[in-house]
Amino acid sequence: MKIWKVTGTVVSTNRIAMMDHMPLKLLEDKKNGSPTVAVDPIGCKEGDYVLCCGSSAARDATGTKGYPSDLTIVGILDKWDGWE
Repeated sequence: MKIWKVTGTVVSTNRIAMMDHMPLKLLEDKKNGSPTVAVDPIGCKEGDYVLCCGSSAARDATGTKGYPSDLTIVGILDKWDGWE
């Protein structure tokens, strides 16, 4: 797992049917780092520090083994000093 910071929400109106309407979040892995997109099945908000898993674990974390995700948010950190 890796720690990321949620920096925003991504909206995709066209999706394959299997993606349903699960939210997509924009994440950074370090301050001013390159952005990436993750599936958010837990409901985090901008500014949260989150734990993510990737690869086949990311698909499993969505609750459906066939879900097309390679990065899924699995937890929100209650306390972490982060990059501030």
